[in-house]
This record gives sequence, C-alpha cells and structure tokens, in this order.
Amino acid sequence: MSHLSNAAEAMAAVARTINDDQLANKTPCTEYDVRALVNHLLFWGPSLAGGGRKESVPQPAAVESDVDLAAGDWRGRLLALLDDITSSWAPPSAWEGETSMGTPQTLPAPVLGDMITGELAMHAWDLAVATGQRLELPAGLLTHLHDTVFASVEQGREMGMYGPQVTVPADAPTLDRILGLTGRDPAWA
Repeated sequence: MSHLSNAAEAMAAVARTINDDQLANKTPCTEYDVRALVNHLLFWGPSLAGGGRKESVPQPAAVESDVDLAAGDWRGRLLALLDDITSSWAPPSAWEGETSMGTPQTLPAPVLGDMITGELAMHAWDLAVATGQRLELPAGLLTHLHDTVFASVEQGREMGMYGPQVTVPADAPTLDRILGLTGRDPAWA
C-alpha cells in the first residue's frame, strides 16, 4: 500500500466515525470547523484525483464554503472521493512527469503526490482530534511525511498550507514533530 493510500485510509477511518452532531466542532485549523473542513476536502478532492490522472479538473463556479453537506450523504461522498484519489494515484505513471490541480501551474508529479499525502494525513489528524478520536498512522508513512514535510515546509508556508512552526521537543513522537512543522499544536484540544 502506498503512502498516499495509507493517508487516505486513515482519513476514511476517521470520517466513518464522525457523527453529524460533531460537524460544528472546532478543529486545529482555526478557519475551519469540522463541517468547513469536510467542505474543503469535498471541494478540492476532484482536483487532487485529477492530478493523479494528469487531467485538468476545473474548479466549480461555487466557492469552497458553498459545498452543501446537507445535500445527500456527505460521508459517502467523502469516502468515494478518497477512493478516487487513491485509485488515480495508484499507477506508477501517476508519479511520473508533471501534473497540476486544475491550474495552469504544474509541479513534478512526485511533489504534488507527496503534498496530497501530507494534506490527507494532516487533515485526518485535524478531524480526529476535533471529534475525540485518535489517529493511527503507519510508521513508514510517518517517516515519509516527516522527510517530505521537512523538505518542503518553507514552500508550504509560502503557499499558505502551513502556519508558523509550533515548537515541540526534539524527542517527541514523529507525528508530533510533523504537526509542529505544519503549524499545528500536538496538544490541541
């Protein structure tokens, strides 16, 4: 199983246990409650999947906050989207050449794939802690995330993906060090 599919499965495991009455819960991403974070994932997910297929998926005319969780089964839609992202990035060819997320700007496919892996894992943690769950990530995924996030953290901050670094002890668990790099407080509650 690839790192990206492990991150998607971790998010799916969290999503399966979120109750509708938890959608208003705050998350560590200060601009999102659980509902808004699910909206964010549903809005951008098709572009993330399109990147693996090297297909340009234009953003819908609606803004991110207009994705309607009340219209149908949000959980089923999110799980199907995670499956689509995973399958689109499964072939080795997805990780070759250049690709994009529906914008004219392209990135090397491995860079975008690793960004998506990090995005899925970090938002899985956001949703987990916001809903009283514990996120379990495989050791290999944690090592990969630490290496890729560490290598691209400044670019991620410039792109607005990460906040200012939160200091954590050097001997903290790998997940806590990754969270700190991305601007998240591992002790958030």
